[in-house]
Amino acid sequence: MKRILILMLVLAISLVSASAFAETLKLGSMSPLTGPYAADGNDIANGVRTAIEVVKSEGGIPGFDDITLSAQDTACDPRQAVAAANKLINEGVNAVIGTYCSSATLPSSEAFDEEDIIMLTPGATNENVTERGLQNMFRTCGRDDDQSKAALAFMTNYLKSKSIYLVDDKTAYSQGLADNVEKASGAAGIKVLGHDHVNQGDKDFSAVLTKVKAANPDVFYISLQNSATGALLLIQAKRMGIDAVYLSQDAVYHPQLITIAKKDADGMYLTFGYVDTSAPSYKKFIKAYEPKYGKPGAYSAYAYDSAMAYLAAVKKAGSVELSKVRTALLSMEFKGASKTFRYKENGDSGSNYIIRKIENGKFVDYWNVQTGEKF
Repeated sequence: MKRILILMLVLAISLVSASAFAETLKLGSMSPLTGPYAADGNDIANGVRTAIEVVKSEGGIPGFDDITLSAQDTACDPRQAVAAANKLINEGVNAVIGTYCSSATLPSSEAFDEEDIIMLTPGATNENVTERGLQNMFRTCGRDDDQSKAALAFMTNYLKSKSIYLVDDKTAYSQGLADNVEKASGAAGIKVLGHDHVNQGDKDFSAVLTKVKAANPDVFYISLQNSATGALLLIQAKRMGIDAVYLSQDAVYHPQLITIAKKDADGMYLTFGYVDTSAPSYKKFIKAYEPKYGKPGAYSAYAYDSAMAYLAAVKKAGSVELSKVRTALLSMEFKGASKTFRYKENGDSGSNYIIRKIENGKFVDYWNVQTGEKF
């Protein structure tokens, strides 16, 4: 009897000791969960949740008894993003997936860098995100300078455009990208008839659209931070009778653009990264994502890939230490849901922009930037 009691006591002590020393791997996400950018922001948080669920279903990460997520709202506001970053730092997160807006990513990443916390962005495309020499900063999506080149290639090689009019909303991302397109267009001989700005939260675009219509450009380039605003501007432009090729970018690319604009969205072109929906890695992502969160948004797969890459790196490194995880991230090729990629020394993962078009209420792959041919 005493022997049985001793064995039970030893077992109980072992279980308590294992529980005491077990660690939880803590991830944070930062994205606009409320406000005009909430659709993309919640897609990002759900992408991270899906990655955690997939990894846990496959046995988790050795050395950790659980993987958790603290999802913080940035509202795409720089000050709120820094506050969210400080909250995650105080919570002791090991890594952060975010943010969406470049204007929120730039300041918050500085806070994480001071604490040696890795940040992987699924949506911030401004070049400066990875041009500051931060060792903790990685980017899974493409870059604005590459996106502007894709837009220019389409305008010159396919559309044979002679003129362009640009509108942005003055955010770091939107205006930075529009500025790139303007400079590239002028250098390529496409006449820039105007470059105007609207404000975030605007509902009435008649003033700027009147200028666009009077200028009568071949291409009307729309660079806005979110698809809901893009849809509203598009509806008003179509009803005003602006006869131009409508070309936009990856922030406007979202299912709600079609949901809101409906038939007015048909015929619009957008630059976005190529996604091979037939790839096993994409099908694995969809199988896990859709039952809980529905159809993925534009940045769901990028967020999922960012989290999956980090978790794979921790598993390979056997550590959450910045230098070790960084080394692992730089050494691995990831067959992700969004693309196959390998992070570069500066943290970029490469761009693979194509032209997509809205036809009959659906996004379709339309023009291959690399080959110069239609899909």
